[in-house]
Amino acid sequence: MNSTWIAPLLEHDNTNLLVFFNVFLQQLGVPVPSVPTMVLAGSQSSGLTALVSLLMAAVLASLLADWIWYQAGRRFGYRVLSLLCKMSINPSSCVNQTEARFTKWGVWSLVFGKFIPGFSTVAPPVAGALGMPRSSFFMASAVGAALWASLALLAGYAFQSQIDVVLGWMNAHGIHLALIAVALVSAVIGWKYWQKSRFERLVEMQHIEMDEFMQALAGPRPPHIIDLRSPSLAAETGRIPNAHLTDYDAVAHSLSGVEKDYPIVTICACPQDAGAIHAAQSLQKLGYHNAYPLRGGFDAWKAAQQP
Repeated sequence: MNSTWIAPLLEHDNTNLLVFFNVFLQQLGVPVPSVPTMVLAGSQSSGLTALVSLLMAAVLASLLADWIWYQAGRRFGYRVLSLLCKMSINPSSCVNQTEARFTKWGVWSLVFGKFIPGFSTVAPPVAGALGMPRSSFFMASAVGAALWASLALLAGYAFQSQIDVVLGWMNAHGIHLALIAVALVSAVIGWKYWQKSRFERLVEMQHIEMDEFMQALAGPRPPHIIDLRSPSLAAETGRIPNAHLTDYDAVAHSLSGVEKDYPIVTICACPQDAGAIHAAQSLQKLGYHNAYPLRGGFDAWKAAQQP
């Protein structure tokens, strides 16, 4: 290998640990991409035995992280998924989209979910929350991790000479590459910050407060309630009386016969009422000017039902 600055890091003993901790942290949700590390480790592998050792390290790390999230999902249910979705730039439909994808694909979502950025972290807690059997979870998670890691390692091994050339070039132009990397990282962070700020501005729209909502329900014109939780989540946590259960793409279709000036309340079980805000804004654009999200969402409604 030509890159003297990276050689000590990729010695045999260090490489397995590097791959293990990199994969483990990524699967826990830390934004540290592990595929480049595995490709690089595979390119420096001396043969099949070393590749198998790296593969075992990656699979073990992935299984350990997945098991932690799976157990958290079984114990705490959708609260774990809501916590994960809070870390996304726009969590407007993170909970429902994740569950819908898992419900549609079943076990295969764990097998191929490793190839979908972000989904590989949120799929295990969904599996736990939905009560997926431990044996099925372990099997699917192990197969998915092995497939994902082996492709990255084999890609690095197959292109050893090309990667060595790239590493040599990187070693010769380290300062310039560092400056370019800093510029790219700064641009990405700036773009994400702008998106986050844009979403925070959307969150500031007018809400209906819980006490106001309860009074309206007892009044002569009880609001039309749109429940944006998924069917599985509603079945687990309870239905809202007289609410119309629907998803984001079908919100307008649930308003058949509802007059444009009739009060409408949108409710979700997502961070910062993001999904309810998104739905209410869409309805206001369609002319339903009395559509507002419930502040606190389903959690606030559930708390209000307690003695």
